[in-house]
Amino acid sequence: MAEISASAVMKLRQMSGQGMMDCKKALGEANGNLDEAMTILRKKGLATLAKRAGRETTQGRVISCIRGNKTVLASLCCETDFVAGSDDFKNAAKLLEDYAMACTSDSDAAALAETALKGKKLAEVITDVVSKTGEKCELGDYARFEAGSTSAVGAYVHFNSKVGSMVELECSSEAVAKSAEVKAIALDIAMHATAAKPLSLDEASMDPKTIAQEKDVAADLVKNKPANIIDKIVEGKMKKFFADNCLVHQPFVKDDKKSVSQVVSEAAKKAGGTAKVKRFVRFEIG
Repeated sequence: MAEISASAVMKLRQMSGQGMMDCKKALGEANGNLDEAMTILRKKGLATLAKRAGRETTQGRVISCIRGNKTVLASLCCETDFVAGSDDFKNAAKLLEDYAMACTSDSDAAALAETALKGKKLAEVITDVVSKTGEKCELGDYARFEAGSTSAVGAYVHFNSKVGSMVELECSSEAVAKSAEVKAIALDIAMHATAAKPLSLDEASMDPKTIAQEKDVAADLVKNKPANIIDKIVEGKMKKFFADNCLVHQPFVKDDKKSVSQVVSEAAKKAGGTAKVKRFVRFEIG
């Protein structure tokens, strides 16, 4: 076995971020070859992933980043809050921003994992974190909005870094989209979505199965009522359900006397035009 110098161990440690003993052991197995030692350390991470495949990843970090007309929201998950708060995990979550911006897909997490920067895939970055922490880590949700000239995008991540939302407003003109009023309300609606947990944008975009199930529950609750009023009662309950769970109909968290669509319209009117919520995503870990 080749003699392993302290300088080689230090160099591998700088390259990999692994502990001194792990680096020395890997170099010993690789007969001092740095590249082979890096491969050994990465295999260690893959082995850990395989061993802990069934473990739940209910902790982690949601990240958001805005660069030019692109805004991303993504999550990196792990098993414990301790690892989620570690420098190694935080650094990987920060790198996730660069990979999300470089990805060729706007929503495919698998494509994001295969995205490479400087010759290294995001999947390899995550495997390195697994090797360092000894805990299962994995990519969670991912979405990227690319705003057009008449769009305004707002993104918000809660202070606990475990939940966040991204919202796009469609405006009547570029001037309205770039106005201070609309930019501010886009951020406010992202904050609202983070807190209010909407199930869908509106009735049309809600899962038909969810609607059918809710109707069944509503009908069952009034099954003993006279037949001629059951439909009206169910209709009323569904109207309330949509108001509570569709983003555009929800009472705005900063002024519950107005709906989300109303406050968006008012902000756009101040800017000299019109606007509506086009789409949103909300990611939560745990």
